[in-house]
Amino acid sequence: MKLLCISDATDTLIYSSIAPELYRDVDFVISAGDLPLRYYDYIQTMLRKDVYYVYGNHNLEDFGRMMGKERGDILSLGGHHEAHEMPIFGGLFIDGRCVYDAAHDLIIAGLGGSMLYNNGESQYSEKQMQWRINRLIPRLIYNKKRFGRALDILVTHAPPLGMGDGEDLCHRGFNCFLSFMEKYRPKYLLHGHVHLDDMNAPRVSTFGDTTVINIYKNYILEDESLGVGNDK
Repeated sequence: MKLLCISDATDTLIYSSIAPELYRDVDFVISAGDLPLRYYDYIQTMLRKDVYYVYGNHNLEDFGRMMGKERGDILSLGGHHEAHEMPIFGGLFIDGRCVYDAAHDLIIAGLGGSMLYNNGESQYSEKQMQWRINRLIPRLIYNKKRFGRALDILVTHAPPLGMGDGEDLCHRGFNCFLSFMEKYRPKYLLHGHVHLDDMNAPRVSTFGDTTVINIYKNYILEDESLGVGNDK
């Protein structure tokens, strides 16, 4: 399995003429937010790859309408996408949702937004983010019974508390993400929000069974244990 992960800043490489060839073996794209919807549209059109995304705390066009559709159910995507189940424009919206991608045998959930700092949209207190997690719990239990695991990939915008987050309130991570990883043991937690001035700076850490990755701008995730035909 090979994933193109993006967040927070557009990449001129993706806009280049060589992008379709460069990313031809990518299975799909994951975004941790703070990118315009038209960027996702471009990627889907030019790379011919699906884009799963959550919102950050910026670039919030169409946020109210999309979040009005938020629900904690599991959606089955078997190589095609039903318009009444999943909006197509601007990518595949997973903020506050749990998705089963049947084509790749992956369970993906999304929890976008940042810590509440100025009462803006897509900002949450610790208690509010825990409430969003609680809405996913019935489906995570269902996943465990049906697939033998609750979740493969959790996509967030903000990082977990104390794992590459910032000192200011806006960039502080969520403590409830730590307990989430401890209980539901996703293989990956992919986040953005914390910009990396040095693109060679460490961006990968671990918490229990979960690998936590800051996917700022552009990150290629390769894992042969993810995907169809692998025992999990």
